[in-house]
Amino acid sequence: MKSYRKELHFHTSIRRAYLNITPQVEAALAESSVREGLCLVNAMNITASVFINDNESGLHRDFERWLEKLAPEKPHDQYDHNGYEDNADAHLKRSVMGRETVIAVTDGRLDFGTWEQIFYGEFDGMRDKRVLVKIIGE
Repeated sequence: MKSYRKELHFHTSIRRAYLNITPQVEAALAESSVREGLCLVNAMNITASVFINDNESGLHRDFERWLEKLAPEKPHDQYDHNGYEDNADAHLKRSVMGRETVIAVTDGRLDFGTWEQIFYGEFDGMRDKRVLVKIIGE
């Protein structure tokens, strides 16, 4: 069995963003030469997320509104966690959106359902973050 590891690096210019990282993951899969197996993609920071959904800007705006209702950024003093940092809301948003996703690899391709794409969700941006891509198989 083969094993391949790659890190993707991100630095958003805004606090919250949703980035389609499917092309980068597909490139990593091609580099791996794995034809049948599994691809793990996970955020390596506690205030970011990796998830699968539709690449539709209206849906991304819906995520933003919904998450902001669940865990509003401000006022910062509503959270016990906030003190040194002001990112308690980002930790909560990540808990809802998830840490990682696993995609089957079939015949050298990510085995997606209709409209599925991989997204990096940033909830406390403007600093360096990374995503791990780990591919195993034959």
